Amino acid sequence: MPITLLLTDDQTLIRSGLAMMLSVHPELEVVGEAGSGDEAIALTRELTPDVVLMDLNMPGMDGIEATRQLTADDFTPDPDYTAKVLVLTGLGDDEHVYAALRAGASGFVLKAAAPAELTTAIECVARGNGYLAPSITRGVIAGIATRPSPARPTAGILDRLTPREREILTLIAYGLTNEEIAAQLHLAMATVKTHVCRILMRMEVHDRAQAVVVAYQNRLVTPATR
Repeated sequence: MPITLLLTDDQTLIRSGLAMMLSVHPELEVVGEAGSGDEAIALTRELTPDVVLMDLNMPGMDGIEATRQLTADDFTPDPDYTAKVLVLTGLGDDEHVYAALRAGASGFVLKAAAPAELTTAIECVARGNGYLAPSITRGVIAGIATRPSPARPTAGILDRLTPREREILTLIAYGLTNEEIAAQLHLAMATVKTHVCRILMRMEVHDRAQAVVVAYQNRLVTPATR
């Protein structure tokens, strides 16, 4: 089965160029094109694509708000469908990168990227993993490294998570694997992986271990609560 894609960009020529480029890949299928954030939301509900490629700078509802709505817990009643958003934009500054990740994007690629990098990013996000373009990864790591130690509570950090993500972070903190979380919550493995990826992205941490530290330090869980 090919990976299905929804392309979102307010510029028709860019969407058409992307569609032509991606359609030649045998494992990718463009199922729709949206010219705005509102249209992306409507078409995602209708077409349930595996990955939504999202521009950020659009009139009306921008890509950040569209991503936030697409990744909300109540976006769809199907617990096993999660809209995976891969940001594809020319805006690579820290402000836009962090805003997209906190909104729930699973990946971030610049429009100047080579076609092979975009394909790799799509495949990573479709599998439930995250992807950050190498050109911006160093800046993200540097930004995280200069922030306060996770040994201290970080005000508001858990507010970035949806209720479902908090639930999954709690189970991660109790030591459950993705397989065990999937069984306990009756979710598909790919769905759990996508939620875990979003948790790490929204909280701006490197891995599950750091996420667990944040969970305990911010009293989402305590040693005596299980």
